[in-house]
Amino acid sequence: MLAEQIDHVRDLIEQKNWTAIRETITNMPEPEIAELLFDVETNDRMLLFRLLPRDLSSEVFALLETDQQNKLLTELTQEETRHLLSKLSPDDRAQILDELPGAVTQRLLNLLSPEDLRETRQILGYPPESVGRLMTPYYVAVRPEWTVGQALDHVRKKGRDSETIDVLYVVDQHWKLLDALDLRRFILADPQTKVADIMDSQYIYLNANQDREEAVRTMERYDLSVLPVVDSQNVLIGIVTFDDVLDVAQAEATEDFHKGAAVSPLKGSYRDARLPELYRKRIGWLLALVFANVFSGAAIANFEDTIAANVALVFFLPLLIDSSGNAGSQAATLMVRALAMDEVKMSDWWRLLTKEIFVSAALGFTMALAVSLIGVLRAGIEIALVVALTMALVVIVGSVIGTALPFILKRLNFDPAAASAPLITSLSDISGVLIYFSLATLLLSQVQ
Repeated sequence: MLAEQIDHVRDLIEQKNWTAIRETITNMPEPEIAELLFDVETNDRMLLFRLLPRDLSSEVFALLETDQQNKLLTELTQEETRHLLSKLSPDDRAQILDELPGAVTQRLLNLLSPEDLRETRQILGYPPESVGRLMTPYYVAVRPEWTVGQALDHVRKKGRDSETIDVLYVVDQHWKLLDALDLRRFILADPQTKVADIMDSQYIYLNANQDREEAVRTMERYDLSVLPVVDSQNVLIGIVTFDDVLDVAQAEATEDFHKGAAVSPLKGSYRDARLPELYRKRIGWLLALVFANVFSGAAIANFEDTIAANVALVFFLPLLIDSSGNAGSQAATLMVRALAMDEVKMSDWWRLLTKEIFVSAALGFTMALAVSLIGVLRAGIEIALVVALTMALVVIVGSVIGTALPFILKRLNFDPAAASAPLITSLSDISGVLIYFSLATLLLSQVQ
């Protein structure tokens, strides 16, 4: 569908049918317009963007990737840039300026009006990963001494500039938050009823300095579409809406996926990432894992005599090592996700580790039975016994490593997602090699 629209727009550009172009693109959803802009030539892109109504152009601009936004800003005139920035919501404006190069950010700040500059600097003043960076100061607040009728009149006056009017916030004369009430409650109440009489003081809020992931968890837990944001004095300073939180959830999930694969998180999309950036994001972990795997080779070298006497042992080495790494990766994935979703606490570590030992023992025993048959057919009963015992032990050890490592990293104030599959696999490889050849040396030397 989008490909057909792009072809249609290109045909209209060749025909110089500006009226039809404007009608076509303004009736398209914002995400499709954003994709369309960078599927056409530069000159055509600027033409299309300038044909958009100002309110729509700001919505489309907020959906672009950071590199695309930066490129578009360099192609706009100073006056066009000023109008574009003024139409953006404060939270979107702050996010865009925060991700652009410092020199570009400073140039754009100089284009803002005094009021927009004050709002933007206030949001930029909070830590990069905080709720304060997500909030918008556009909301509707009412006083407890007002009547419901007065409150609704206030909504009609101020609601157009608000991010959302689904929820109204009750504040005192010092703007301290007293309650958060659904608009429906005001609509259904008698107009002469005091706002204080419909309050229940049962509201959920966020602090501006909290981590933005807390907004994701809170909104998900209480099934809310908007949350008030207060400062240390409980003064209402903004709100966070579900669309901003959805972006955070997506960004955090992407970051965890990258870390889980031993890749430093990318700033933008993979499609727009440059070769040097992709190289830098991947080489560090790969080099670290190379040096970690040196220990596996060193461990094997210490058992040269055992291997020389029982060459059949080498046949089962990849099978055992992979099984240990797979079990560890499974356990780590479950634990990292549980920690990220706040399903488990640090105090649960011993209970969960004990549970994993029992589960991995059952898994290891089952896998040992399966591999013992292969061992008998391939190398005899003695080798089969070594392989079966090793399988049971390496699955248990790999699972314990995968379960414990996220807790250890969290205790050391590192991201548990850094307990990536390659790291777990490397640790499991080293332990698996030591277990395998130690058991082989001990058991086979007695048989011989």
